[in-house]
Amino acid sequence: MNWTTLVDAETLAAALGDPWLRLVDARFALMEPAAGRAAYAQSHLPGAVHADLNEDLSDLGKTGEGRHPLPDDARFARRLGEWGIAPDHQVVVYDAADGSMAAARLWWLLKLLGHARVAVLDGGLAAWRAAGGAETAAIPDVPAAPAYPARFDARQCVGADDVLARLGEDSGWLFDARAPERFRGEVEPIDPVAGHVPGALNRPFAANLRDGRFKPADELRAELSALLGDRHAADSVLMCGSGVTACHLLLAFEHAGLRGARVYPGSWSGWIADPSRPVARGD
Repeated sequence: MNWTTLVDAETLAAALGDPWLRLVDARFALMEPAAGRAAYAQSHLPGAVHADLNEDLSDLGKTGEGRHPLPDDARFARRLGEWGIAPDHQVVVYDAADGSMAAARLWWLLKLLGHARVAVLDGGLAAWRAAGGAETAAIPDVPAAPAYPARFDARQCVGADDVLARLGEDSGWLFDARAPERFRGEVEPIDPVAGHVPGALNRPFAANLRDGRFKPADELRAELSALLGDRHAADSVLMCGSGVTACHLLLAFEHAGLRGARVYPGSWSGWIADPSRPVARGD
């Protein structure tokens, strides 16, 4: 097993029971935070543990850094140990469907620690069920491991000041993964201010998908390269509402072979925490 971006349900099913495999269920619903854990308790992939976006993959005690600030890396490292995850393991993360809530977020957090062998189940639990994959309600007895021996690589993240300093550049470096109507500021069901960072380009995360799964790598590469123009992917910054679906967009970049894009974890909700930062609306 050497899966670093996506794995399909059939391939994963053939590897169930491998002692080097670790499964994580990251199902979450923004408007009903307890729903993911409840769904996990009812049924999940055999051997999977559950990761909660609010409790495990964020630190909601931080202020000014958006709705889902990065978790403390030492605390996150201890949590990985409790899940039995060590550097040599192949980790596969899944959520209910397309990876946006919040499998790609955990995928990215492990990448920040330097963990190479981590992938998202393409199509999530929906694809697993369509393939006839096994499920259970049994909570696994996972042997705990020491805290994961790494810290986040801050160079893979971008702060608000970094974004602010680049606003004078030509577009094609900042990509916002929110839905078009939220990007344009026509509706805003979550955050107190509508709009987007001036100069950002809208690449809705759903545009990376077809029938709930990621488009083929060559197709994504063509689409994303057209947005990049003459820029390299490593020059790009990815954002969304709170740093969750931005990870889904990063996964699309990596799946397409466009390496090195960075994530702005605070994203839109962090940007508007300071009212002096500029806001744009429309296309």
